[in-house]
Order: sequence, then structure tokens, then C-alpha cells
Amino acid sequence: MKQPASVTALALAVPGVARAAEAAGGANFSFATVFIQMLASLSLVLGLIYLAYYAANRWFRPGVHGKGTERHIRLVETRYLAPKKSLVLVEVGGEFLLLGSSGDTLSFIKQIDILEEIEVLDETTGRTPLATLFQGKLDAVTTRLAAMKQGRADVPERRAGEGKA
Repeated sequence: MKQPASVTALALAVPGVARAAEAAGGANFSFATVFIQMLASLSLVLGLIYLAYYAANRWFRPGVHGKGTERHIRLVETRYLAPKKSLVLVEVGGEFLLLGSSGDTLSFIKQIDILEEIEVLDETTGRTPLATLFQGKLDAVTTRLAAMKQGRADVPERRAGEGKA
């Protein structure tokens, strides 16, 4: 996210302009002036924080983002079984290893051959996710509204005695 120099210069000049307007106006208190000064100060502080973050990542941690370094170990998947107990699938040098983690210990369980057929279980339990339910309700309402707007008679109207859902 690079800002042009003109935007930065404008942001730095705003407090000076506000201060000059305040001095010219005398003792008049202006909320707008104080608000502009606050926004300019906030942008300056956020800019300095971003600059420090960029410098720290650029010069103090070389090779973290994978530039020039080759990674030989890859975490493929982690399945949590209970608190502090999990199964970890790791790829090391093209070989897949299944490890068990419990608390502060890590134990080797099995080496998995990539050519070996791995059965994939469907994790859906028959319950519909909340987003799918909401989308269905939203579609029904929009269809009903569109039909009512067109004045179609085949859409059942609510009677005065019916409760709202």
C-alpha cells in the first residue's frame, strides 16, 4: 500500500493549516479544526508504525518469506482429537509422516506412502450450515417480494391473524 508523496505532504500540511486558521480566527474553538488535527496525527502515527513494520520485516528477518530459502518440511494437516492431543501429517523430503502429539510429547505413528490409497471420509453430518439456511430464507423472501411487486395472484398473502416468524 504505497501512498503518493503528494498525499503524504497534504496529510502533513493539514495541522499547520488548521493551526494558522485558529490563530487568524482568534479564540474561536472549532471542532472541525481539532478533528482534522486528530486525523492528521493519527495518520502520521499509523504511517510511522507501518514504516517500522516494513523496516523490521525487510532488514531484520531475511529469508522468512521464502526468498532464497528452500523448505524441506511442510505441515500438511493437523487434526485435534482432544485438548492437547492431535494427529499431525507432515511431509519431509517427499515422504509423509503421521505423528501423534500429546501435551509436550511428539511420537511417530506411521510413514504413509503417497501411492497408498487414502480413504477420504465425508465430514458432513447431515446438518445444513447456517449460511446455507440463511441463503435459502433470503431467496424465498426475495422471490416473494418480486412476485408481490408484479401483483401476481398465485402468491399467498398473509392474513391479519397470522403470526410473524
